[in-house]
Amino acid sequence: MLDFLINWEYFVLLMFLGVIGALFIGIPVAFALMSMSLLFGYVGFGDAVGAMLIRRVWDIANNYVLGAVPLFVFMGALLERSGIAAKLFEAMMQLTGRLRGGLAVGTVMMCTIFAASTGIIGASEVVIGLLAIPVLLSKGFNKSLICGTICAGGSLGTIIPPSVVIVVYGPAAGLSVGRLLAAAVFPGLLLSLLYIVYIIIRCGIRPQDGPGLPRDEIMPWKRKLPLLLGALLPPLALIFAVTGTILLGWAAPTEAAALGAFGAVILCGIYRKLTFKGLYEACISTIKISAMIMLVLTGGTMYTGVFLGLGGADVSESLIQAMNLSPWATVALFLFLAFLAGFVLDWISVLLIFVPIFIPIVTKLGFNPIWFSTLFLIMIQTSYLTPPMAPAIFYLKGIVPPEIEMNDMFRGVVPYIVLQLIGIGLLITFPEIALWLPEYLMGGGFK
Repeated sequence: MLDFLINWEYFVLLMFLGVIGALFIGIPVAFALMSMSLLFGYVGFGDAVGAMLIRRVWDIANNYVLGAVPLFVFMGALLERSGIAAKLFEAMMQLTGRLRGGLAVGTVMMCTIFAASTGIIGASEVVIGLLAIPVLLSKGFNKSLICGTICAGGSLGTIIPPSVVIVVYGPAAGLSVGRLLAAAVFPGLLLSLLYIVYIIIRCGIRPQDGPGLPRDEIMPWKRKLPLLLGALLPPLALIFAVTGTILLGWAAPTEAAALGAFGAVILCGIYRKLTFKGLYEACISTIKISAMIMLVLTGGTMYTGVFLGLGGADVSESLIQAMNLSPWATVALFLFLAFLAGFVLDWISVLLIFVPIFIPIVTKLGFNPIWFSTLFLIMIQTSYLTPPMAPAIFYLKGIVPPEIEMNDMFRGVVPYIVLQLIGIGLLITFPEIALWLPEYLMGGGFK
């Protein structure tokens, strides 16, 4: 009976369906991946599955790049407490406040800088939302515009380096984390620019959605310039210490993450926020988040090993060939599946379940895997905004005042989802947006 099952061509697909079913009934993603790996691995390989899975776990434990995960999480946890966000928001208000929609534009710029400083999402959205929402409401901004801006801006940490999502994605896809980080720089900035253009156009057509600040609330440049320099230079220095050193080839991602963590400690000291209690809370937060990520990643690695060992890649490829899709239609199908999965699964589940299947097929079809990975990461970011799962909305729900309702949040994210799709379209039309920087840096020995 077991021989019949093992020789059954599509038996391995039951493993994929088993994981999806386990997630739907509420089993945590790490245990869903591990349990299916053990069950199907035993059916396929017998007692040998134990040694095979131990090797997969050992590969994760020995992966030097993944040492960046707790360092980036620690850096983000400290920056939440450093006071840098409050100073940035004040500076952005003074820089863009006179424009129609200027406070929302400044919020997006702040989110972009904060994303490039921390590498994490969720917490960034909460920190920025707590600062921006009361001010935007008091100035008469449209509630849906406020919600959409905070949700979309907070999601930029998914794609803008140094992104923890990219650090996890690289080993799962078998791709260079450094190249992925370089490829994500311009697409991330492009999305930020699309948000800003949308806000300016919307508030230009409907000034009541985002009025500018009165002239008497804007500082003269003599006072504004020191504020801007004091607010912008520390995070820009941190961005260079982390992302800049990676892109210039001066440091590996893990080394750069260590620089970033050290820089976050220094910034906390400069802003007089460095306390024993703060360090303790940052360490506890780092341990919890890192343990969750590494446990899920371990389960995903076990799942990938069994799935590929049972011939999952060949079966998936044969199914795609049977559908008689063109290469471009195949890419579109993969992105659409990732989009649908994001409705009900978190980013790490989508990444670990689909990437090991998609990347080999995309590469065989002749597409650049770095380019496709950038598209996939933007789609993960889009699913972060998209109901019914929409983690961005649930983060926001916990911090908004009672006058902002769920309908405001749902209406607010819709234009930004459209902007995400426009960004994907531009990246498909002009792949150099993602590929130019890593190719240029590779000429200088970039790895």
